[in-house]
Amino acid sequence: MRQPSGIGVLDKAMAVLHAVAEHPSGLNELVARTGLPRATAHRLAVGLEAHRLLARDNNGVWRPGPALGELAISANDSLLDAAAAVLPRLREITGESVQLYRRDGNARICVAALEPPVGLRDTVPIGARLPLTAGSAAKILLAWADSDLQHAVIADAVFGERALAEVRKRGWAQSAAERAAGVASVSAPVRSAAGHVVAAVSVSGPIDRMGRRPGARWAADLVAAAEALHKRL
Repeated sequence: MRQPSGIGVLDKAMAVLHAVAEHPSGLNELVARTGLPRATAHRLAVGLEAHRLLARDNNGVWRPGPALGELAISANDSLLDAAAAVLPRLREITGESVQLYRRDGNARICVAALEPPVGLRDTVPIGARLPLTAGSAAKILLAWADSDLQHAVIADAVFGERALAEVRKRGWAQSAAERAAGVASVSAPVRSAAGHVVAAVSVSGPIDRMGRRPGARWAADLVAAAEALHKRL
């Protein structure tokens, strides 16, 4: 449970921020999730948007904004420090979008991302919360998760236990049109100094460029990037 600060407007603004971080929300859903009056929820969300802590799409749905990632990068986080050193090279090699995901409960959160300078891209904003039920990064994070979580998630996933066993065997995962239509990705596990899987490093982009078996092209580079991240942790 989050501890109130005693500063009413700050606590309400944080309630809005946490609600959107947990699930992208339009105004009606935001009111329902926070219990705030409609006018208050709208005013706070617009204020957070002005500071780039939230961002709103064309459908009026608020999502975590880019300032959250910028603030996170400045925090003392060895994984993000490692990502700042490794991800630019991975983007240069592949020419595609690159991301780093951490698991948070039964979801994954994008904690670092870089986009190619030109062409179509798969934009995943820092702070985006995605399910573990689809996508190559989801397979990585679930493959080494505890069995209870695996069984709970697989019931709704587009892949099964056999796919996770294959991921563990070969050390990387791929997907095509699982998380989003027309998008393919490849991911590899990032291990801590103790050898535990703490993140998934990914490359994603249009299927037209990456193909439906993107691992054949980029798996070795993803595994190398994951090892470079591991060595820096």
